[in-house]
Amino acid sequence: MSFKNVNWLAVALLALCAAFASSAVRAADPLRAPATPLIAQDPYFSVWSFTDELSQSFPVHWTGKINALTCFMRVDGQKLRVMGNPVEYFNDAHGMKQTDLTILPTNTIYKFEEYGVELTLTFTNPNLPDDLDVLSRPATYLTWSVRSTDGLNHEVKLYFDATAELCVNVPDQTVVATREETDSLDVIRMGTDSQEILAKSGDDIRIDWGYFYAAAEKGAAKSVIAAANVAREAFLKSGDLPKKDDENFPRKCNDAWPVAAFTFDCGIVKAEPVVKRIIVAYDDLYSLTFLGEKLRPYWRRDGMDAHAMLELANAQYSDVMARCQKFDDELMTRAKNAGGEKYACLCAMIYPQTIAAHKLAVLPNGKLVFVSKENFSNGCAGTVDLVYPTGPLFAVLSNELLKHSMTATMEYAVSGRWPWPFAPHDEGQYPLLDGQRYGGGEKTEENQMPVEETANMLILFDVVARNDGNVDYAKQYESTLAQWAEYLLDKGLDPENQLCTDDFAGHLAHNANLSAKAIVALACYADLCKRAGKEDDAKRFREKAEEFVQQWLKLADDGDHYRLAFDKPGTWSMKYNIVWDRLLGLELFPKDVTKKEIAYYKTVMNDFGLPLDNRADYTKLDWEAWTATLADNREDFDALMAPVYDFVDATSPRVPLTDWYFTSTAKQRGFQARSVVGGVYVKMMEK
Repeated sequence: MSFKNVNWLAVALLALCAAFASSAVRAADPLRAPATPLIAQDPYFSVWSFTDELSQSFPVHWTGKINALTCFMRVDGQKLRVMGNPVEYFNDAHGMKQTDLTILPTNTIYKFEEYGVELTLTFTNPNLPDDLDVLSRPATYLTWSVRSTDGLNHEVKLYFDATAELCVNVPDQTVVATREETDSLDVIRMGTDSQEILAKSGDDIRIDWGYFYAAAEKGAAKSVIAAANVAREAFLKSGDLPKKDDENFPRKCNDAWPVAAFTFDCGIVKAEPVVKRIIVAYDDLYSLTFLGEKLRPYWRRDGMDAHAMLELANAQYSDVMARCQKFDDELMTRAKNAGGEKYACLCAMIYPQTIAAHKLAVLPNGKLVFVSKENFSNGCAGTVDLVYPTGPLFAVLSNELLKHSMTATMEYAVSGRWPWPFAPHDEGQYPLLDGQRYGGGEKTEENQMPVEETANMLILFDVVARNDGNVDYAKQYESTLAQWAEYLLDKGLDPENQLCTDDFAGHLAHNANLSAKAIVALACYADLCKRAGKEDDAKRFREKAEEFVQQWLKLADDGDHYRLAFDKPGTWSMKYNIVWDRLLGLELFPKDVTKKEIAYYKTVMNDFGLPLDNRADYTKLDWEAWTATLADNREDFDALMAPVYDFVDATSPRVPLTDWYFTSTAKQRGFQARSVVGGVYVKMMEK
């Protein structure tokens, strides 16, 4: 069977759209997404709509900088704007009426209807966790399906363009644009002329090396390289494009906005849909550095280049679309069964955000690393207290990705560079993993998170071992894990004055929740030892964990709840770290601990959630979901999550889901587009 058979593809897409429309668990829309994912590939190739309607604004990078994508449609000569909001075309092309928006884990589906024509525009990011070749491929499909709804025939033409903003950090950088081709595709490539690969690191920056690609099947579309106003005006005026490419390159990106523009002639559209598609992709050439070595992205590991990647993405289109539909349906069903329809909707919008905050690359020794970036936090790479809260999503969907998310930390810890007896906080500032940046770097102890990060890693290693059914992954780092476990024996029960993952609240001594984490981590290490046949170590660490629990109960007791810090009566905090006791069946803390805590939380909740502790009214989304999952019944889980759903509906400003917000107003306190929202998947870890 040929994947290039257009009629077969149309039939396949019809079935796909029908399945989406009829699915009982589609995210139709019990929650309003704060922002809508369009392209969700990695921290640099991540494009969103910050408005409810696609024609209300230009798409933007997750940082808020414009990464313009524009779409117009002509129906019997009538001009409609589908995507983007270029002011100069308000009178020429009004916004097409948007009738529906569905966000699924790998598909974002818009529906529009006007002048007797229905348009379905689907953005597909094939982030399939069981297929790293597809997941790491930096290619997103845009599929247009057009049909008549009034029984009449209509002449329809489509226009799409992408600007060079997608390949620059700042608009005054100079770009080049070239026309290329593969065996089956017409391709336009854009990139900076300087190509300073991996030359800088930071938080609020965008990629300015490598190349953006837009590709359509040969003969399916006309294309042109031109200034945005030239290409758009030509289509709106005549339904066609300029006759030839603009030869005025290289040019500054803000000089009349260079675009790669495509038009599709849908011909006479009847009741049977006409389907068109394009592939947008980004080849970064090299993705990261690790201790001075440049790392290739996983998809390039065997020498594949951009043309071969685009060819493969095109050839596998039908198969990948079907697999994405199946993945979305199964994940939404699983999420709905675990936490209800709103919970499933939240999980859907979280999935692309979590994946797009990572990059899959290959270390010089051949090991894979799935590296996160601390978006709008400090830009750190591979941060352990991001790996930890993100972990539930991978524990549920891909134990391999969970391990890959931990490997950069472990390889750094055993490299000889890391001098401390506890786990590091990070490996650098994205995309340069050249040694810890946080807290003054690897040589400074004052602003480390020693108990936090060490306990995080030991807990995750036990989760991995349980999912794998063996300790093979842990054995690679056996001596390091043993050192970390000994550190927690000495320092974990009553933590000294130090930071935890909630570092924005400052240093805190005798932190009860951090102590609980250390205790759980010691029990997890005991389980690792037992699985490895180290019975004496397993017994020793288990007994110490049980002994510490009894001390914790006395130190943290504050009557009808447990304290924020052992030396601070009259305080309280979420005890989200105890969730692993329940999920892993460790049977450490008496069951009345969580019952008492849940009952108390209900008395201190605000309109939009449970504050992190008594010190402020802000909270963390990931920890709210973990705290709700402490509940041993669905009623209490729903009670704690209901204000979270209200927050999602009401939060402002409109950005990719923030995980740090005010529970009194639903307003963002900081952070956005971070991977930690994957922690909401913790509810699906229940057996």
